[in-house]
Amino acid sequence: MESYLASVAIFAAIYAVLALGLNLVWGISGLINLGLAGFFALGAYASALTTIRLGVPIAAGETIGFLTAALGGAILMAVTLRLRGDYLAVVTLGFAETVRLTASNEIWLTHGTDGLSGIPGPWRGVLTPAAFNGVYLAIVIVILAILLLLAERLRASPYGRVLRAIRDDDQVATVAGKPVARFKIQAFALSAGIMGLAGALYGHYTSFVGPDLFSPIITIYIFLAVTLGGVGSNWGVVVGAVVLMALLEGTRFLAEAIPGLAGAQPAALREMVIGLALLVMMRTRPSGLLPEPTYRRPKRMEVRSP
Repeated sequence: MESYLASVAIFAAIYAVLALGLNLVWGISGLINLGLAGFFALGAYASALTTIRLGVPIAAGETIGFLTAALGGAILMAVTLRLRGDYLAVVTLGFAETVRLTASNEIWLTHGTDGLSGIPGPWRGVLTPAAFNGVYLAIVIVILAILLLLAERLRASPYGRVLRAIRDDDQVATVAGKPVARFKIQAFALSAGIMGLAGALYGHYTSFVGPDLFSPIITIYIFLAVTLGGVGSNWGVVVGAVVLMALLEGTRFLAEAIPGLAGAQPAALREMVIGLALLVMMRTRPSGLLPEPTYRRPKRMEVRSP
């Protein structure tokens, strides 16, 4: 039971890393990115290939995964700068499917649908499975805490204020003299890199990556986590990811708690309960569990003449 809970906590932390990446590009910068699963896969494959075939250390592989996804995000944003809204969403979704189909067909590189196995994990062969879960959970939590701290510093910095200004009205930001195109590319690349790092963490924990693991459902889950926690709030999206994982895993026990269910009924009931819980939460907390803080300009003190 302890190993199961540790595994759930690890996946919740990885989902929280993905949510931080999505919140940066969508919640703070206002750019729609439905290609989350593609960047997740880029980071996972890049780290797996370099650690398996080149024998680089795990930390170096994760860094390569971050850089590979960030480069992919920068290129994608550079060629889609003129696209907005639904058009950008469609292109990013197509990018994710392109990455998944490439991984399925380039057998010489990715082993196709068989995937890559034997991805090394930190001290996997030395520790027991329970001890490995505990160590990896600590590693992922430390990485998540660092990313959360950096995301909060970025949001409160002048750079973050420019990103929020672009989100609210990029034409006004352009008139104010801000290089909007450069800021968009940087934000998209950084967000994609964070998603790639999450993919690398996922691969080194499960020791296996395959095309079927990077389906669009991951993008839907992370969008739900960000919306549930509070769009634009870094702390909120982390809480949203944890709550979402609790819902996904907690409903697995419904089949045992309710007698008389058979076939596909437990899965259908599970989806109904998850959807109902999300609807109730969004109805009672439309801005999310921890909404984005608002900033108000302090009132000027009136100086009265004697």
